[in-house]
Parts: sequence; C-alpha cells; structure tokens
Amino acid sequence: MTHEDAGHYAAKHPKETKYDPQISEALKKKISDGRITCTAVHKIAENLNVSPDEVGKAADLLEVRLSKCQLGLFGYGKQKKIISPAEKISQKLEKVIKESTADGRISCAACWEAAEKTSCSKLDVSEACETIKVKISPCQIGAF
Repeated sequence: MTHEDAGHYAAKHPKETKYDPQISEALKKKISDGRITCTAVHKIAENLNVSPDEVGKAADLLEVRLSKCQLGLFGYGKQKKIISPAEKISQKLEKVIKESTADGRISCAACWEAAEKTSCSKLDVSEACETIKVKISPCQIGAF
C-alpha cells in the first residue's frame, strides 16, 4: 500500500474478513504509537502457533501500521528502508538467491531461508537482492 493508503489497511481485505480475538489481544499488547514491528508480529505468530500472515491480517483490520521490516524494506521513518545495494556478494549467497527467484522475485520467507543457509543476516540478503535486481515479494505478514 502507498502512503496515501496509510490508516486504511483493512481495505486490503474483504469486508467480511475476521480475525481471532486472541491475536487481537496479543497485538494490542505490542502496539506502540499505532505501530507494531515485524519482529513482534512474527513472535506473536510463533507464540500463538498461527501464520505471520494471520497476525498481519489482524493488524490490518485493527488499522495498525507495520514497522521495522526485518529485511530493512519498510518502516524506518522518513528514509522508509534501511538497505542499499551490497558492495560485495558471496557466490554462495548469490546462488541461493537465484535458485529461489522466479520471474525476478523472491519471497520474504525465501530470503529468511537464504540468510539461514548462508549464515548471513537478513539485511545482507536484502542488500544482495538490491544489487542483483531481484524484487522481494510477497511479504510473510502481507505488507507487500
């Protein structure tokens, strides 16, 4: 969604979309200034044994803004993202990214797996994707 859509996150979902009240309660405990971090969303999903997408959907329906993407892609104030192209990419990381890429895109989940497989940070993977012009989509929590 664009900045013009800020505060209208529920509009991404059909009007009849519902969320688990347990997810809502967990979200409300972690919201600060109308925002919740990507890390907090994933922790709630893990604790409640639900998908990150389910927690993200509940956040949308509650009109909570997502922040501080663990891949560095959104939620960092005026600068929005905190990544820039990598100066150097290991052959192993580039290979793992390319193996997970389809139609010029790699999923957020595949980026996390690439970080684990190559023992690098999630931000390193994002920066490598930026360098080799691979778009990251879709987001595990539904932000993009």
